[in-house]
Amino acid sequence: MSEGDAPAAAAPHRRWYRSLFVQVLIGIALGVVVGLLFPDFGQLLSPLGDGFIKLIKMLVAPLIFLVIVTGIAKVGSMKSLGSIGVKALAWFTGATLAALVLGMVIGNLARPGAGLDIDPSTLDAGAVEATTGGEQLPGGVEFIMNIIPTSVFSAFAENSLLQVLLFAILFGVGLAALDSSAPPVLMNVIDQALHVIFKVVGYIMYLAPLGAFGAMAATVGNYGASSLASFGLLVLAAYGAAIVFVVGLGVVVRIITGVSLWKFVRYCRDEFMLALGTGSSEAVMPRIISKLTGAGCDRAVVGLVVPTGYSFNLDGAAIYLSLAMLFLSQAVGVDLTLGEQILVLGVLMLSSKGMAGVPGSAFVALSATAAAVGAFPVAAVSLLLGADRLMDSMRVFTNLLGNCAATFVVARWEGMLDRDRMRAVLNGETPAGSTPDHQDADRADR
Repeated sequence: MSEGDAPAAAAPHRRWYRSLFVQVLIGIALGVVVGLLFPDFGQLLSPLGDGFIKLIKMLVAPLIFLVIVTGIAKVGSMKSLGSIGVKALAWFTGATLAALVLGMVIGNLARPGAGLDIDPSTLDAGAVEATTGGEQLPGGVEFIMNIIPTSVFSAFAENSLLQVLLFAILFGVGLAALDSSAPPVLMNVIDQALHVIFKVVGYIMYLAPLGAFGAMAATVGNYGASSLASFGLLVLAAYGAAIVFVVGLGVVVRIITGVSLWKFVRYCRDEFMLALGTGSSEAVMPRIISKLTGAGCDRAVVGLVVPTGYSFNLDGAAIYLSLAMLFLSQAVGVDLTLGEQILVLGVLMLSSKGMAGVPGSAFVALSATAAAVGAFPVAAVSLLLGADRLMDSMRVFTNLLGNCAATFVVARWEGMLDRDRMRAVLNGETPAGSTPDHQDADRADR
């Protein structure tokens, strides 16, 4: 047996309690128990989850910059970059539209708000404004202008992924242009810095079970089981729609790329469990980038598609938004006509693209859509204040899986997907830690 086969042979003997998946699962289970039995104490544990997410977000901007720069410098072609971007946006648009339509169809079939007979005049419109802080979704010109940072340093300081993405693209193209006429010293430094970032991610992941415990205890302590009972049909409709979407997405991605999303979820089970436990897909972005690269996707594709998808490809949020609009109209006794539902889809297609980074973004998007359609009072959006947090697991999982699927699809379309490596990794024939990135990112599994 060769040295390269040693890790694979040793893997079955790994102690179960050293698996990050098991540790996070235990943290989530304990968080649920504490939240249910000691809700006041559970709410006090919120800093554990918030602190862990902040530690990860601290590294996201430099990680995105380094991944994109190294990927682009190796591709070295603006034409290739433009092709990746256009194909990614085309996929994002199609996936978002499919998610919105599915949410609308499920809403019409399940009618989760029917029979509630809520009087809009009894609702507190100020509750939504308090949640959103009076924020509004940016207009088209404002959104584009916000992508351009005031300075390079402000982009990193504010953790604005699209601004970091723009600077990284420009820097990577400039570095690629110099690569043929200058020694590769800077490229080597950047490549080493990327490995250091993954090493730091490995250190922070020791705290993942504690972060998942704190986040889950605070969530359950805040909302308890009563909220689930009050919005049971809406929750079931949302999660049912997400399951249908994921199954359909899996079929389409399998046809295009040959990737089994089931095997991919199993391959990334640690990351998906952590995202569910913390309620944040950003908490696993560094490891997801590493896992996608290790599964055969070119680094340039991963670096461009993943951070862009966090702003433009929110499939789970899209399902929730269209379903929620029908729930609200049904709850106040208004049946939206086909024309009004088509208008809702059009408005949500635009508003869902500007949600990232906006406080209370779902409520802002719903309020803007309700105002645009005018079929029921905007105050009705306050009905969802108790149910919104119950949708986080659905949104996080579906958003994260949708972005990973988009990465595989775009990589396949660009001829930048190593399908032999993909099959070997997803089938467990090649150890995930066989690449430098994964030797650091998968620390918690050893």
